[in-house]
Amino acid sequence: MTGGFTRPPPHQCRGPARTSASHPRFRRPQMSSDTNFPVVSEANIGAERVQTVDARELHRFLGIGAAFKDWISRRIAEYAFSEGADFCSFLSESGGRPAKEYAISLDMAKQLGMVERNDQGRRVRQYFIDCERRLKGGATLDPIAVLSDPAAMRGLLLGYTERVIALESRVAEMTPQVEALDRIADTHGTLCRSTAAKMLNVPPQTLTRWMRTNGWTFRRPGCKDDIAYQSKVNDGLLEHKITTGPRPDGTEWSSTQVRVTAKGLTSLAKAFPPAACAA
Repeated sequence: MTGGFTRPPPHQCRGPARTSASHPRFRRPQMSSDTNFPVVSEANIGAERVQTVDARELHRFLGIGAAFKDWISRRIAEYAFSEGADFCSFLSESGGRPAKEYAISLDMAKQLGMVERNDQGRRVRQYFIDCERRLKGGATLDPIAVLSDPAAMRGLLLGYTERVIALESRVAEMTPQVEALDRIADTHGTLCRSTAAKMLNVPPQTLTRWMRTNGWTFRRPGCKDDIAYQSKVNDGLLEHKITTGPRPDGTEWSSTQVRVTAKGLTSLAKAFPPAACAA
């Protein structure tokens, strides 16, 4: 098999084993009896959303006599299943010693059911095939059938829960950008740094110091004015305003002021989110 099994953002199922606190979607629901099929839920494998099964539930349904950890380890070795392609492992804590759990693809689950060569193995393999057929065919769910099938009901609820978690994660990622845009929605032209600091709700000296230490502005030796780095000017984040005037001795003075553009203010608003400014 090809592809990589990953858990969607903000956490992924790659690398070292992790605790169940990092994997709320993989908590096993309680089964009412051994006749219930394993719950089928959704997760990401590669760039696609696919159906997955808890390996421990499958082990229980198949009625395997060997201990779960021995059985799953032996099957993985015998059939060359690959972590990150066919399954993902993580740690589950239930008040005692952490146990290693596995979320496996339907293809792997079907093969594990088939190799047992018993009625439960054939039944669960056909069940997984039906699940895939319904998904590919876009079949409409029968509410009465779902309500009368505890396994189907749990699978449906888990699927919707996972989608809500993914959407909430996406909203959390977008919130700083949305707030930043709201804070500059009425901004026109360029702003001096004092006005920009006021809009960002930070002291002017804080913004000035941040811009100097983060590669936005610098000061030439012997010069009292800050200068914007050319890269920031080229990116449309900063501009220069040069003011000139006559001196009493007939010479001309000049002053360079760094001005923040609307694009620059958007970038700065992400660096100074409201929560950080309040702190």
